[in-house]
Amino acid sequence: MRANPAIGVPAPEAGMRIGLLGGSFNPAHKGHLDLSLCALARLDLHQVWWVVSPRNPLKETLQVAPYEERLERAHDLAQHPAIVVSDIEYRMGLRYTIDTITALQNRNPGVDFVLLLGADNVLQLPHWRNWRKIIMRLPLAVMPRAPYTRTARTGKVAQIVNNHHVYGHTDNLHAHLRPPALIFLEGPENPLSSTALRNKET
Repeated sequence: MRANPAIGVPAPEAGMRIGLLGGSFNPAHKGHLDLSLCALARLDLHQVWWVVSPRNPLKETLQVAPYEERLERAHDLAQHPAIVVSDIEYRMGLRYTIDTITALQNRNPGVDFVLLLGADNVLQLPHWRNWRKIIMRLPLAVMPRAPYTRTARTGKVAQIVNNHHVYGHTDNLHAHLRPPALIFLEGPENPLSSTALRNKET
């Protein structure tokens, strides 16, 4: 499979390890790219998919740019051969992360998926639909993000996962990609947020 950035529904080969970075990408920014590059390197992933959501259920009241605009901006930023921008949620009419995970695992039984999150998203995870099922279905890889990292390491998700924490200084992190797992990557704590960028652009 050619792994160039491409809008559409990817068709991975069996045995691949793929990171899933979902969100509204409203807009995509360097923090998304930093997380993706760090995960590719530290988890020995074959690809990272940016799953651009038509609408984030937790952000219904926020001003969201048109879907095509968010998708195009993500594509423009993701200029890396192993980062794939996908509109799979739009094409399949999916809205919740658990439904996307279920659909992808059903379509690709030989692929190992990893859910990529910023430390702030780990704190929000208990508000997601069927979040406990998500934890049991996929390992979680977490990128530090100021000022949320310390709290993410002791918060509700960390307590549920309990003894399955792995830290970025550990060798062969990809060997720990079996749920439940909470893998804290090491990298720059990028303070960028889509909200701040939107405010700056308006």
